[in-house]
Amino acid sequence: MGIIFGFAPWIIYWVLVGNVPFHTAVLVALAVSVAAFVVARMAGSPGRTLEIGALATFLVLTAVTFTVSESFMEQWLQPLSNAGVFLAALTSALIGRPFVREFAEVGQPKEVVESEPFAKITSVLTWIWIAAFGGMTVSSAIPPIAQGDATILDTRTPLSFICYWVVPFSLLGVAALLTRILPDRMVPPAEEIVRKTTFVAFAEAEIDQLIYLATEHANREVGAGKEAYDIRIGSKGVPLVGDDTRESWPSTYKVRERKR
Repeated sequence: MGIIFGFAPWIIYWVLVGNVPFHTAVLVALAVSVAAFVVARMAGSPGRTLEIGALATFLVLTAVTFTVSESFMEQWLQPLSNAGVFLAALTSALIGRPFVREFAEVGQPKEVVESEPFAKITSVLTWIWIAAFGGMTVSSAIPPIAQGDATILDTRTPLSFICYWVVPFSLLGVAALLTRILPDRMVPPAEEIVRKTTFVAFAEAEIDQLIYLATEHANREVGAGKEAYDIRIGSKGVPLVGDDTRESWPSTYKVRERKR
């Protein structure tokens, strides 16, 4: 449900635009984006790029609706709103915080969030949404570019209603469907998930001692009824700050049911 919360300003805007005055649609979307941002901050959630992007998008669109003509709004408000969500999603990926991951990691244990499959799935899904938003932006920009009298209110000209509405929201539906289907297909068996951790050892510890410490540390992390296996140690330890006698070593492991 978190991702729906992030999309809420755009969803409300897309429902309202064309059905109510443009100023009303934009102001309501702006109010929702402000409310979503404030609620997230009060709850102590991280500054999600999608929420920040919604706030920026509807601040700009609000300024636009009060400075341009009605005909310009009929032609360009839909492409501009699509461009806003596209840029927000793209920015999240480029800065290394894919927006799907920001929502998906809420409530997940540390070992899941730091696992390679989780990173891969959330990255792939983010780029699927980016592609969908990019397609929506391009499609909705075709009518005003191709025909000067295009309008989102036109239900008779195929180019207008297909490019403004049919194609963009079909792409949105496909992205939502893939978000529901792909994670189940991409997640490997639980016993194949590689988990990352670190453990502390004395600087002069030998390899057999390191393996023992890594194993004990991993088994403490996995808890009762399970055991760590395929434990691997990093190539080099990092001295602890203020204590040169001990080092922090990276390690990875997999988890399986403990053999009886």
